[in-house]
Amino acid sequence: MGKVALEGIEFHAYHGAFPEESILGNRFTLDLEIETDFSSAMTEDKLSETIDYAKLYSLIKSRMDVKVKLLEHLGYLIIQDILEAYPQSQKATLTLKKHHPALGGLVKHSAVTVRFPEDFQNHD
Repeated sequence: MGKVALEGIEFHAYHGAFPEESILGNRFTLDLEIETDFSSAMTEDKLSETIDYAKLYSLIKSRMDVKVKLLEHLGYLIIQDILEAYPQSQKATLTLKKHHPALGGLVKHSAVTVRFPEDFQNHD
C-alpha cells in the first residue's frame, strides 16, 4: 500500500451559499491524498498500474467548474469521481480551502476535510 498525493492545487471557482460568490468567485486550494496498491507500478514502471496525476487533476478541475453551495458537497463529489475512475483506491483524504471567505472580517480561509471511507459510511 502506498500514497499518491496532489498538494496545493489552485482554482478560481464560483462555489458558495451567497449569491455574490457565484458571480465574483474566489480562490480555492485543494490537497488530496489517496492510499492505493501501486506495487506493480513500482516494479513494472507502467502508468496504468497506478493513479495518473494528470487524469486526477482533470477530474478535479472538471468538478471545480460546476457551481455548488457547500464545500462539504464539493469534496464529496470530487471523491466520488475519483473512486469511479480509480476503484482500487483504499482511502482518500481531501482538504478543500476557500480563501478569504465573505464572513464580515479577515479570515485567511475556511476549510473542510472529507475522508473516504469514514465520511461515506452512510451515504453509499
